[in-house]
Amino acid sequence: MEITKNNEINQILNNQNQTDKQNSKNSLTEKTNTNNSNNQDKKIRNSKPQKKLDPKNFVWFKDLNKAFNENEKIHQARLTTYNKINENTKGWVRFTPLGGLDEIGGNCAVLETENSAIIIDCGMSFPSEDMHGVDILIPDFSYLKEIRHKIKGLIITHGHEDHIGAVPYLFKEMQVPIYGTSLPLAMIENKFKEHKILQYKSYFRSVKKRHPIQIGDFKVEWIHMTHSIIDSSSLAIQTPIGTIIHTGDFKIDHTPIDGYAPDLHRLAYYGEKGVLALFSDSTNSYKPGVTPSESVVGKTFDDLFLKSKGRVIMSTFSSNIHRVYQAIERGIKHGRKVCIIGRSMEQNLNVAMDLGYIKLPRDIFIDPYEIGKYQDHEILIITTGSQGESMSALYRMAIDEHRHVKIKEGDQIVISAKAIPGNEPTVSQLINFLMKKGAKVAYQQFSEIHVSGHASQEEQKLMLRLVKPKYFFPVHGEYNHLMKHRETALSTGMDENNIFVMEDGEQWEITPKRVRKVKSVKTGKIYIDNQINEQIEDDIVLDRQKLASDGIIMIVAQVDKQNKKLINRPRVTTYGIIADKEDKAFAKEMEEILINYINHAKDYVYEKNRIFENELRNVIRKHVFRKTKKYPTIVPVVYFM
Repeated sequence: MEITKNNEINQILNNQNQTDKQNSKNSLTEKTNTNNSNNQDKKIRNSKPQKKLDPKNFVWFKDLNKAFNENEKIHQARLTTYNKINENTKGWVRFTPLGGLDEIGGNCAVLETENSAIIIDCGMSFPSEDMHGVDILIPDFSYLKEIRHKIKGLIITHGHEDHIGAVPYLFKEMQVPIYGTSLPLAMIENKFKEHKILQYKSYFRSVKKRHPIQIGDFKVEWIHMTHSIIDSSSLAIQTPIGTIIHTGDFKIDHTPIDGYAPDLHRLAYYGEKGVLALFSDSTNSYKPGVTPSESVVGKTFDDLFLKSKGRVIMSTFSSNIHRVYQAIERGIKHGRKVCIIGRSMEQNLNVAMDLGYIKLPRDIFIDPYEIGKYQDHEILIITTGSQGESMSALYRMAIDEHRHVKIKEGDQIVISAKAIPGNEPTVSQLINFLMKKGAKVAYQQFSEIHVSGHASQEEQKLMLRLVKPKYFFPVHGEYNHLMKHRETALSTGMDENNIFVMEDGEQWEITPKRVRKVKSVKTGKIYIDNQINEQIEDDIVLDRQKLASDGIIMIVAQVDKQNKKLINRPRVTTYGIIADKEDKAFAKEMEEILINYINHAKDYVYEKNRIFENELRNVIRKHVFRKTKKYPTIVPVVYFM
């Protein structure tokens, strides 16, 4: 049996005081093998004469063994820097997600101590198809109202709608200082203008990255991060019990358009000091590898612009300034004038240029009414509508309802965005409209016409390795995304007992020694009509859903109260119940039910119209359900004569 190096070292050290002349035999133990029948270890022993060992090598072997053991300790220390956190620190922090979990968008969370609280982002999300007349959803602010007395500020990570879209609605309920970098604050300012609450701009607090500021019990630092919008940040939040890192939305782009790579050094700095908890973006947790750089999109734009003989019309998210910038650069390169169409697109581009985030000559831009002055190959139009929104500029162009631009044969449409989950049907419909007009549409068939702004698995692993947290909380994504991110964390060696998958409304208490869920708070969604910037009450949305699924029956009748008989034929109107050709037969059927009801009605129903109508409603509901298996809305209007 071959003697292993460790066994040989141990033998040398044990026999270093013996003489060279003495021969001995040593028992060597091989690795144990599992016995399938009795599950006991077998020991295999083998002996052979030991080689003569040179005393000069004793020190060498001893040093190797010592160095190996010391390096083991170094590895353990660098991978568990959270052990530097003082576990005897008293107190706690509580984290409560109010939106952004089990969904895409609507990100909002609260971090609090006994005396202070901060809100991290306040975003909107999109409604489902059955939320008729609802434009956006915002978080329920009930819990924020409960702890209003200790909220010290709203912390903004970046300017995407799913992180700032609900801020104006929060400020109509309460006002707190808003902390953020320049671009997000400027975008919020535009929202305040629309909502006519610009007076609250006095609550803005502009911050500098790498400069921690004290906000209540928290010292917050903004750390530069790359994403699909300029000026994104991760957060390092020093609390009384330890440091918490919140990544915000992120990806690790080493070749960003502006050259400002993510500040990985600062994350590593906090990782070396010891991080208590990491809250990290899970949106792309199913995607293996690395998310491509934003810069790769420019090469695809080059190819499309080179081949296009007519107008180029590019649509993307209005907040994706670097995507817009790359398109404009290609437009200038190919001798095209640039027309920006869409209020949000124009506002965001102007803000980015005014603040100096991007630099473009002003004379390349033209107004929509000037498009006709140029040849088609001299025009680049950048617009909104990449999600197929019915009120967007691109949609209106596609159905010939835009004032200045109508899609025509020869146009090259570039939809440089991925459909938000749930928006796929509307995007598909938009593409159909565009193609029917004779336009060429570049969408997902071009693999690099759009790149994600979120980290894939290898970037998520890198974040975990840099921060090295004691506790890990996946955030931002549907429940399955959070669970997949959990798997990624486990693959890096994290203890499964230190990974926590949350749901909106759950409140988690964190201390250096343990994490526990303490309670659940009220959460949910508020429906918003974005055309008037006002809330839609829940019962209105429910009524709309009921009308859409079950229809409505309206009956207007005159009743002789004294003689208890029907006067004239009733008027019956239905929507969503029967076909138009069956209206007369159905009206006759309702008349018979009404006559039968009157003949058998008890005296008390004639005391008030409301009582009569309620009883009649129940009778009609039962009849219609037997016939259609639906519960339509029934509106009887009865006049006593």
